[in-house]
Amino acid sequence: MTGDLAEDYGRLIVQGADQPGIVSRVSTVLVEQGANIVSLDQSTSDPTGGRFFQRTVFHLPGLSVRLDELDQAIEEKLVDGLGLTYRLVEAKRHKRVAILVSKADHCLLDLLWRQRRGELRMSIPMVISNHPDLGDDVRRFGIPFFHVPVEKDGKAAAEKEHLNLLKGNVDLLVLARYMQIISGGFLDELGVPVINIHHSFLPAFMGAGPYQRAKERGVKLVGATAHYVTEDLDEGPIIEQDVIRVSHRESARELQRRGADVERLVLSRAVSWHCDDRVVRDGNSTVVF
Repeated sequence: MTGDLAEDYGRLIVQGADQPGIVSRVSTVLVEQGANIVSLDQSTSDPTGGRFFQRTVFHLPGLSVRLDELDQAIEEKLVDGLGLTYRLVEAKRHKRVAILVSKADHCLLDLLWRQRRGELRMSIPMVISNHPDLGDDVRRFGIPFFHVPVEKDGKAAAEKEHLNLLKGNVDLLVLARYMQIISGGFLDELGVPVINIHHSFLPAFMGAGPYQRAKERGVKLVGATAHYVTEDLDEGPIIEQDVIRVSHRESARELQRRGADVERLVLSRAVSWHCDDRVVRDGNSTVVF
């Protein structure tokens, strides 16, 4: 294996108040531990009083056994010294990504296919759905499928079952067109990031039949948005967006098909970037390296 997923490669992501000396201090603490910096990306919102973000990929022989020592050194030099926050990741360890889905299969099957081909560097311990329809498709990939119905007035019970399956077993949850609202209590208790995908008609065409209503209005762009989920529905930090042009010639059915294509691409990019530690959350915004 080559690149930053090979043995002894790590990623260090730092953020905090911008100030002189951050790049130097990050480089110094890595070099003092014997690491060789492979790549470094950085950004600041404003050099005077702004926010600073940096993603560094490095190679350190014996990283697995030296991770705790390196973590302690970073804590002393970057947190105590500069007041930064950070994530230290052993790059070869794939993130465990569970998927929640309803009946639409386009985003789900795209993620499963890309993961099997090695395009998404993650493992998928389970897929959970409020409908049984996609069970056979998921099992063909050798992935466990769990059907957890969401009965009327039974959302709390369903979320409790979801937590029993997910908590402690995943690093990321993806809503691949899961047509249920996620509660703030569920997000808090789950304790890992959640990524959602939706068409970019929101808020203009919310609810049922958005493509038919978009056709009636003569839309000229069809798009999709992938974002982190917060308690405020569809208002979390945006990770990725894309659009394609359409015209009066497309039927509502064709608009929906083309919209599904965009949703697949946008969601796969967002998941890939998250799994490669390229996304840094900053309040209700993101920096993507």
